[in-house]
Amino acid sequence: MIINVSEAKTHLSKLIEMAYHGEEVIIAKNNLPLVELVIHKPKKKREFGLLKGQIIIPDNFMDEDEEINEMFYGESS
Repeated sequence: MIINVSEAKTHLSKLIEMAYHGEEVIIAKNNLPLVELVIHKPKKKREFGLLKGQIIIPDNFMDEDEEINEMFYGESS
């Protein structure tokens, strides 16, 4: 099905449903096909731990730094 942009705006929900159920939906401008409405397919699952063993986080990573605190909050009393 080829549908112009102005009509697609009006019937977007219906067009999404049609594409979801496998119908070909092409959106055109001035009767020139521009885009095809397709179902989103994730590329792959996220993989956790890709950098395990490749980076080192120091034990004091979360410790506060007095010099930085002074820059933000001024001299401590």
